Amino acid sequence: MTGSTPQRDLDDPQDLVGIGIGPFNLSLAALAHGIPGGPAAAFYEQSPAFHWHPGLLIEGATLQVPFLADLVTLADPASPWSFLNYLRSRDRLFPFYFAEKFHIQRAEYDAYCRWVSDQLPGLHFGHQVDAVRWNPERRLFEVDFTQLDQDGEAEALGRTYTRNVVLGVGTAPYVPEPLRPLAEAPNVPVLHSADYLHHRERLLAAEHVTVIGSGQSGAEIFLDLLRSRPAGAEKIHWLARTEAFAPMEYSKLGLEHFTPDYTRYFHSLPEPARDELVPRQWQLHKGIDTDTIAAIHDELYRRTLHGGWPDAVLTPGVRVRTAGRVATTKVELHLEHVRQSTRSRLTTDAVVLATGYRERPVDRMLAGLDPYLRHDSAGRARIDDEYRLVLDDPVTGSVYVQNAEKHTHGVGAPDLGLAAWRSATILNSLTGKEPYPLPRRTAFTSFGLERREAPRVPAQGQALTPLTQS
Repeated sequence: MTGSTPQRDLDDPQDLVGIGIGPFNLSLAALAHGIPGGPAAAFYEQSPAFHWHPGLLIEGATLQVPFLADLVTLADPASPWSFLNYLRSRDRLFPFYFAEKFHIQRAEYDAYCRWVSDQLPGLHFGHQVDAVRWNPERRLFEVDFTQLDQDGEAEALGRTYTRNVVLGVGTAPYVPEPLRPLAEAPNVPVLHSADYLHHRERLLAAEHVTVIGSGQSGAEIFLDLLRSRPAGAEKIHWLARTEAFAPMEYSKLGLEHFTPDYTRYFHSLPEPARDELVPRQWQLHKGIDTDTIAAIHDELYRRTLHGGWPDAVLTPGVRVRTAGRVATTKVELHLEHVRQSTRSRLTTDAVVLATGYRERPVDRMLAGLDPYLRHDSAGRARIDDEYRLVLDDPVTGSVYVQNAEKHTHGVGAPDLGLAAWRSATILNSLTGKEPYPLPRRTAFTSFGLERREAPRVPAQGQALTPLTQS
């Protein structure tokens, strides 16, 4: 939805303003819409329409979570905004049934989310939120925004008032420091994987391509380039800092790290224990899908059938020390193999950085709240078990966060499978009721000697009880 934005004044504030419309805030908007007489909510997004990682919608690439991890199903299977209802609205339910696909393609997930965003009320695209402040006299948040035209230029300024805010601004592509000057320079063939499809033809035309990064995106890009280049003249390097091109942990008990049970356990740990744990769990979310690994090996093997080896080099355990330009069209990478303590140089015509994402900074937007924010020993925002920023007592409203809480809630923070559950948790907290009863237990694994369970669903008229241990 675009166009003029209905603004709420001081006498008629919103109950909730969402900043950013990615899958997580779209989930929250869909579930909020499903509450009879539910909260008055508005969501703002600076992009002109919903798009989910458009540069990585490689043909055939699938989600790494089942289709049940849509926007709503794991909190409300009867919601009209479910993926199955999307298929039904497109007369595709029977074809999907016979396809027997548990993991859908990314492009289909993107289309499904856009279907929701096109119909759901209260979504305002082309609106950039500039500042959030607390008005202590009115006991409301002030949200300033700029309405943008089709070219992304400022068209009008606006302000709305709300009792609560939820941040869902997502993450930004991360470019390592040694490669940042090249990536930011015009006409230099160094790009982040987020822009891969926009430059695919240019990369296919390059004589030699280097892919950096050992995660799923790097693997998918390497495979796509490999399949599209002639046998015997592939001329691709795939480099990674990790010790191996390792598979993602996808065992059934391993997946229980992406349950509410584990999230509650992780949140209860002391800060030093959480900080030590997250880097060691990289294979839970930064590894490669085993089917993708198999497809890469199959493609490489196929190219040996008539003798010889493909001109493709796969080297883990390597870091890029520095990088620079050679002549006008080539890039020189200065490499170091960590275990061997050896160094080398690689000249290439193009570089794709599958180096992941980092939380998008919101310091400037939230500068007005800084006097109220509480931080941990590392200077990060403290976040409670209901996904609220911990604020000083004078602030009676709540600021919730989505996918900005890995340091407090663990590796499940960016996982689509927890989107509906987190949205339901936020709405239960915001309403002070329980419009979405949530399961008390979700995993067979007991994380810790004292298992933390969600509170029981209260009887009609009974107050909610705090989280207990059993």
